[in-house]
Amino acid sequence: MNAVEPDAVRVSVWLREKARRRTRGGQPSGLDRNRITDATVRLLDTEGLDRFSMRRLAGELNVTAMSVYWYVDTKDDLLELALDAAYGELRLPDAEAGGGDWREQLRALAREYRGLLVRHPWLSPLAGRYLNIGPNSLTFSRWVQQVIRRTGLPAHGITGAISAVFQFVYGYGTIEGHFAARVAAADMTPDEYFHTAMSAVTEAPETAAAVQESAEIMAARGGDTVQEMLDRDFAFALELLVAGIEAMVARTTRA
Repeated sequence: MNAVEPDAVRVSVWLREKARRRTRGGQPSGLDRNRITDATVRLLDTEGLDRFSMRRLAGELNVTAMSVYWYVDTKDDLLELALDAAYGELRLPDAEAGGGDWREQLRALAREYRGLLVRHPWLSPLAGRYLNIGPNSLTFSRWVQQVIRRTGLPAHGITGAISAVFQFVYGYGTIEGHFAARVAAADMTPDEYFHTAMSAVTEAPETAAAVQESAEIMAARGGDTVQEMLDRDFAFALELLVAGIEAMVARTTRA
């Protein structure tokens, strides 16, 4: 769902997987690609993207690094596989439904994507690094396109609408994921961290004025907990985007 960075021109693991296996010997016993991918996701979740390495993965699996290399050529291959495995967690609309209200389905897809980014903070820097043509990623992309097509927008507006909604979700979920990581590193609850941080900036002369100026807006937002505040902001922003799509459809109809 994101712009592809220059290094994504490398041939995707999904395009060369079968050819690569045909050139190699027998499959190492006790391993399979799913097990390796699951272990990669676990390590990324617990230790983060910067600390991930083939050696650490091999240790997690209790095998040699060479055994892992039967399945992948590089660390990039593993990250690409892990990225698509994460997309497989997304709960998508019922394929049998065929219709349904596009607004509610768009909200559901946006909420799912946000949750995915928060659960796996390593996902957002990888989402623009690869071509994202794994089966789970493609299924998600197809669903997004199908839902946006049913809005009534003209064909030339489909990609713009997708960008408006899901680039917003990408940014929101990425920042929320960073916040969750800081909270975990501080060994605090989100509310403890928020109140500690707000107390610090309120007491500092160089930041107190700016915080005071936004106090009324923050109070009007509502929410007793950090999670409630995050959810309310996300829901309101998403409704603005839905309303914007509706307005553009109405404008197109009148033209």
